[in-house]
Amino acid sequence: MLRIAYFGPQGTFTEQAARALAPGADLTPYETIRLALAAVREGGADAACIPIENSVEGVVPATLDGLSDGPALVAVAEAVLPIRFSVLTRPGQAEIRTVASHPHALAQVREWLEANLPDATAVASSSTAAAAVGVVEGTFDAAVSAPVAIEHYPLEELVTGIADVDDAQTRFLLVRRPGELPAPTGADRTSIVAAAENRTGTLAQLLAELASRAINLTRLDARPVRDSFGEYRFFIDFEGHVAEPRIVDALSALRRRCQLRFLGSHPRADGVPATVEPGAGNQDFLDAQAWVNAVVKGEHA
Repeated sequence: MLRIAYFGPQGTFTEQAARALAPGADLTPYETIRLALAAVREGGADAACIPIENSVEGVVPATLDGLSDGPALVAVAEAVLPIRFSVLTRPGQAEIRTVASHPHALAQVREWLEANLPDATAVASSSTAAAAVGVVEGTFDAAVSAPVAIEHYPLEELVTGIADVDDAQTRFLLVRRPGELPAPTGADRTSIVAAAENRTGTLAQLLAELASRAINLTRLDARPVRDSFGEYRFFIDFEGHVAEPRIVDALSALRRRCQLRFLGSHPRADGVPATVEPGAGNQDFLDAQAWVNAVVKGEHA
């Protein structure tokens, strides 16, 4: 049976994503994203499910840092979940004075809390599930949690399906040790980390390599290098698969300019096909290479 580590504890959206990405797998929660990734690196799990970005709160820094440090891991699948929360309380809870949750969750229901529980104090917790545990233990009166939490804790739903932003979503990755990648589908995403020299125009030059090949970016983030103040690593997602000639050509050019870490190529959860402009398709790159080969052999002028 496939062993999946996930950023826990039980009762989080990451657990829901892990269920969707690996149905029937043996799921084990870990307290932090780094511990979940370490379980894969050390052989305690076959893969890890971790959050990468939220449409409201942005990227998850712990995931970026965890993937860029330590032995390489690659993403082989992704899931995008709509994020709508439940407010859980103890059975018979009469008064709600404190509401706990992860800071990202509290930020996504702030307006609802102000309108419906204006006298309650919002308290930050390490995760939405940890907030539910705190309610069970009597530390908090209510928790803003993932709907799946009700399956794990003896609590009641005060309300469910709440979110200040109706189309809020979080994207999750399934990552494993390097090996055979999923086959290209035409609707894929490739991820890399670029560590470039700190000088004028560096980022522009990197992005120009993608733009000149008409490769569309889907995400760009910068994270500081921990032991070098003022130095940054760039996390870049773009359309396409590493098995495609146009992506191979782009990665080769980028590798000549900077240090790269490959973070995976996998199907996009939304199924959106890659943007391919005239003259920038895979066959165009193959034809161009064939022409060069013919010139080298003296077969074509």
